[in-house]
Amino acid sequence: MLTEAERSTVADRLRAAECDRAPIPPLTGEYPKLDAADAYRIQLHNIARRSAPVVGHKVGLSSLAMQQMMGVDEPDYGHLLADMRLLEDEPVDAGRYCYPRVEIEVGFVLGRDLPGEGCTEADVLAATEAFAPSIELIDSRIVDWRISLADTIADNASSAGFVLGAARVAPSTVDVRAIDAVLRRNGEEVARGRSDAVLGDPTTAVAWLARTVAGFGVRLRAGHIILPGACARAIDARPGDAFTASFTGLGDVSLMFT
Repeated sequence: MLTEAERSTVADRLRAAECDRAPIPPLTGEYPKLDAADAYRIQLHNIARRSAPVVGHKVGLSSLAMQQMMGVDEPDYGHLLADMRLLEDEPVDAGRYCYPRVEIEVGFVLGRDLPGEGCTEADVLAATEAFAPSIELIDSRIVDWRISLADTIADNASSAGFVLGAARVAPSTVDVRAIDAVLRRNGEEVARGRSDAVLGDPTTAVAWLARTVAGFGVRLRAGHIILPGACARAIDARPGDAFTASFTGLGDVSLMFT
């Protein structure tokens, strides 16, 4: 494990990399002892000094393909803050980010608090007010996305922004395990997937998240937005790109870059 001073130094470097749009070398190269526990403490250190309130959480590495690529056997998570919320009708300045990419996800809007330890998929469905079509904007403050698990956890699970479409669909009206999703960039299909790519069931990812954050004294609250993981591979976002994601039973969501 790292010392408290080392964790503080790493947190400062990541924060500066984000603010200055100046990515840094992989953390694990300089700090080979950096583990997941250290990385979550670094993440929480930077979240605590952000002025924007937490409005939700995201799960990363929730597909088998991504877990195998990273050599891990469970997901990771990051925080969604109010200043990360994006709008469909307001183009995003791609220059604000280091290496922006987009992912398509089924968003969960919580109507009630979730239990922590012992949270189940049934608890998640009972507490979910609605599903919504979502695009997550991810970014890495590590050079060229050369990340290990500890790197991305410390970097708030590579979170950067999110946008929800207008639709709000009651969980009782759609099978969240069987939602097809297609992402188009400038009218051309660039990714396609299905919601069960996320651990076989996105509610499994949300239940895992609720149990995991409870260990850090965090609860998933009513009104929070939860992004359980991507239905398909991430796609690079370039200046001038216009993305539209279409979800069966949920409708569309769009995001534009200048």
